[in-house]
Amino acid sequence: MKNLIRVERARHRLTQGDLAEKVGVSRQTIYAIENNKFNPSVTLAIKMARYFEVTVEYLFDSEE
Repeated sequence: MKNLIRVERARHRLTQGDLAEKVGVSRQTIYAIENNKFNPSVTLAIKMARYFEVTVEYLFDSEE
């Protein structure tokens, strides 16, 4: 699943650790999501979308 987590993180000038702390996961989880090694739960996807003030559909593209 493609995602724009890295792009949004850069726009907000956040490290992986910063974002992880904001949404309540480990830095390794953010790394894995960004590198398409892990798909987040619906709850986590919503938390990240809300934090960045974007839609889940924008943040995650399930069509590859």
